[in-house]
Amino acid sequence: MNLAPAQLSDHLQRGLKSLYTLHGDEPLLVQEFADALRAAARAQGYTERVVHTAAGAHFDWSEVLASGGSLSLFADKQIVEIRIPGGKPGKDGSVALQQIAERAQGDDATLTLVMLPRLDSLTLKGAWFGALDSYGVTVKFDPIDRRTLPQWIAQRLQLQGQRVAAGEEGQRTLQFFADRVEGNLLAAHQEIQKLALLHPPTAGEASAVLSFDQVENAVLNVARYDVFKLSEAVLGGQAVRVARMLDGLQSEGESEVLVHWALAEDIRSMKRVKDAIQAGRPMPMALRENRVWGVKEKLFERVLPQIGDTTLANLLHAAHKVDGIVKGLKQPDWPADGWQALHRLAGMVCEQCAAQGRPKQA
Repeated sequence: MNLAPAQLSDHLQRGLKSLYTLHGDEPLLVQEFADALRAAARAQGYTERVVHTAAGAHFDWSEVLASGGSLSLFADKQIVEIRIPGGKPGKDGSVALQQIAERAQGDDATLTLVMLPRLDSLTLKGAWFGALDSYGVTVKFDPIDRRTLPQWIAQRLQLQGQRVAAGEEGQRTLQFFADRVEGNLLAAHQEIQKLALLHPPTAGEASAVLSFDQVENAVLNVARYDVFKLSEAVLGGQAVRVARMLDGLQSEGESEVLVHWALAEDIRSMKRVKDAIQAGRPMPMALRENRVWGVKEKLFERVLPQIGDTTLANLLHAAHKVDGIVKGLKQPDWPADGWQALHRLAGMVCEQCAAQGRPKQA
């Protein structure tokens, strides 16, 4: 049974199940959901809690199996947590988890909570995960992306009695806040809590209205950037965000070579897909054959029909030059600094993608 994180409140009103599996790469959201489950369980008499962390090749799964069937003299109900940080339980763990899932049926004395990181598609098809999903409740936690982050911040502010101003000023405040905390949800949560301490509602106020200046002065720049999110921003033609992300990656000590690879691979993929289309392949087939899917698939579909062969050839030539620069070579008419060269290459791709995405003037 799949459950969306937002459905937790309604779910708890209908009663706890005996088995929950939480998986995803947003630690804050996973932790908050698990805390809510624990609180509900304690209220229903689950007074004992046992935690197992399955790490390492020699983890003893027999202890986990034993704990599910044993209660102390001082507890009638217990919570058994199984944490698998690597997401791979191994052969013994796979067998044990299937047994645990089957045993959980009708077990009112033990609430089993399995916590996993983000899982790939192959792992999701495994027998052990299938058993957990079939016999219990499965909750997937997707990352909060940049597009939805302002709304998430606004909801969190509302929960603590705060809001931004209405209209354009408020949207500007939320966008600034999101820029400061992008890619770092735990830190975003801390910055929101800090605002609750600095600017709480006064007596008689339903909620405190936060100004742009208050947010700007309080919220630290704790954003963390991902090379592959950079790629999506470049293909989306988001020039300002791309420049900010490159500066952030540089300050975090990211490898110039890795950043260049991500940019160059997108250019090569565009060229391969374009060539396939010109050879008679339908675009959906050309994208699949070149392993382009998800967000990038939609971005490719938007820009490729209008982008020309000469433009792609020029971008490939520029990527080749930057490849040399990040490896220490000098190139005429290009910055000697690798990060400056990456800014220029990303800007070139971004400019073309933004131009292809704009509607044609009549």
